[in-house]
Amino acid sequence: MKKISILIFTFCLTLVFGQKVSNYKYIAVPEKFETFKRDYGIVQFLTKSLNSKKYEVISTNKHQWPEEIYGNGCNIIFVAVKNESNWLTNKLTLQFKDCNDKVILESKGRSDIKEYEEGYQDALKQALTVVSMSSPTIKMENNEEVKYQEPIKKDISNKDTVSNTSNSSSKFTNGKITLQKIQLDNNQFILADSNSSVPFATFKNTTKKDVFRVKLANGESTLGYFENGNIVIEIPQSNGEHSKEVFSVK
Repeated sequence: MKKISILIFTFCLTLVFGQKVSNYKYIAVPEKFETFKRDYGIVQFLTKSLNSKKYEVISTNKHQWPEEIYGNGCNIIFVAVKNESNWLTNKLTLQFKDCNDKVILESKGRSDIKEYEEGYQDALKQALTVVSMSSPTIKMENNEEVKYQEPIKKDISNKDTVSNTSNSSSKFTNGKITLQKIQLDNNQFILADSNSSVPFATFKNTTKKDVFRVKLANGESTLGYFENGNIVIEIPQSNGEHSKEVFSVK
């Protein structure tokens, strides 16, 4: 029968930086953490805990990322668990980093439970107490962040009246995907999947009416404009040309 010592002391030391973990929806968790001899159920415990806080746990392998975030890694944070135990105490450090490898939150957990599996998970539980529920923001151009809110639905009776200051919550489709037009202010709007915190494209006004500078999810810059009630984006091609992607009001 396993002998488990009484938990006599736990602590959690936290360093919180400008960015918040709760601003994100997706957290990439590796298959294993290198500083542990084996898993000890840590990955499964961490994944379950993050899911309970409304985060979506994904692989660190970019090829397995959801289509909506593929090519836009700055809407994902990466988690690491480091073993700092000694022969008396199970200790670990929980660390979250952004796409630029900048630490945005670090939390330490400690447990006097001697059994490795239970002790590590207990220490991790302590470290996770500082992680808030997911409340994602949309990461914009120049790292500006805007709180994602479910837009108000509107009925559109005349497609030709679409402009950059109206129909702020219309749905548009190119026949393959359906996106929500969300007006952020008088100078910019986005097209985004209503189930995602990642914009498909960000539009900013130019000096010409109904013509916009567009930033795509993969980081490429291009132009977009309104044409006969539709939103048109000039999509850059590998040969230097542009294709015309037309989104019509759904």
